[in-house]
Amino acid sequence: MSLEVSILDRTVAALPRLRICVVTETYPPEVNGVALTLERCVDAMRERGHHVVVVRPKQAGVPDTEDELITSGLPIPGYPGLKMGLPAKSRLRQHWQIWRPDLVHVITEGPLGWSALSVAEAMHIPVVADFHTNFHSYGRHYGWGWFSQFIYGYLRHFHNRAQLTLVPTRGMRERLIADGFKRLEVVARGVDTHLFHPKKRDAELRLKWGLGPEDLAVLYVGRLAAEKNLPVVLSAFDAIQKVESRAKLVLVGDGPARATLETEQPNYIFAGIRRGEDLASHYASADVFLFPSLTETFGNVTLEAMASGLAVVAYDYAAAAEHMTHQESGLLVPYDDTPAFIQAAQSLAQSASLRSRIRAGAVLTCEPLGWEQVLDDMERALVKTVHADTQAILPAVTARRSQ
Repeated sequence: MSLEVSILDRTVAALPRLRICVVTETYPPEVNGVALTLERCVDAMRERGHHVVVVRPKQAGVPDTEDELITSGLPIPGYPGLKMGLPAKSRLRQHWQIWRPDLVHVITEGPLGWSALSVAEAMHIPVVADFHTNFHSYGRHYGWGWFSQFIYGYLRHFHNRAQLTLVPTRGMRERLIADGFKRLEVVARGVDTHLFHPKKRDAELRLKWGLGPEDLAVLYVGRLAAEKNLPVVLSAFDAIQKVESRAKLVLVGDGPARATLETEQPNYIFAGIRRGEDLASHYASADVFLFPSLTETFGNVTLEAMASGLAVVAYDYAAAAEHMTHQESGLLVPYDDTPAFIQAAQSLAQSASLRSRIRAGAVLTCEPLGWEQVLDDMERALVKTVHADTQAILPAVTARRSQ
């Protein structure tokens, strides 16, 4: 361990633990990348001695806990179980006058997040925001692309009011800086390599899918929704079946497109939402993973699939660009190049040796990508935002650690 890192660790350890108020419109038991990542971070900060209160809209059937402030919300059309938080300035102000946080961590940029940002500004409480979702990119999939520039302008104004915005990749940081976003810091994402591992492969599950040991299981994991670019999955699988007629497509997840897909594609396997060991088994029991989404800020499922030993086809951005090496640990195709995506998927179906090489390379790539370093980086980002006296040492040491 270098002298600089040793000094940094002692500096952070010596600081008082923080009161952190996390404001979000999505949280488990909801299943999505933002909610699951946030739960892991909240649990870790609490384990490290920080007092964390979560502000979230009321969830049907979910009991409130002592360390939560529950607010009102409205259902999001097309997404049963998800809610948009309503403005809550008075409620937040009253709560923070009694329990004043050292830091407000805003996860989502909806009305609830805007309320938190505004009240924190008025009370001179520092704010860290996360850039988790490319909402402005959804317009092309829902018929309101004309509105995208307004949404992007809103996001830029929102994040530029915060003391710091956390982004998951270097590529996203560079793009946002070019578009006028300020005070950005990269805090990556990790993957649980103990949970997601090739040893979770389940021959009985594959039999339920109608597959023998040598047959090809093609997997998609994620929301079944327009913004996930699902027609590319279907086209790629059609191409795969031309060379591997016994191949099966397994779709893990739920969403507004599921009912239509089940009607139109009765031969596909719709596994629904899976969690924990069950999800890990679904990953590891497949062979090829197709992820054609064009709207990700990161794409946790990419790392989960790689750690599980799958050959991944993905566009060259977000987590894939950050962690995959073409033809060694995955197949990267140019952004939004549908013919290239389909060709890459078919090439995996045609070559067992290519699949084998990529699957082994994917597992090796993920071995050092555990969550502990990610959580350390997040904790340091939060601490330095609150404690100005650490500003001189933390950025320099962080830069040295990345070299």
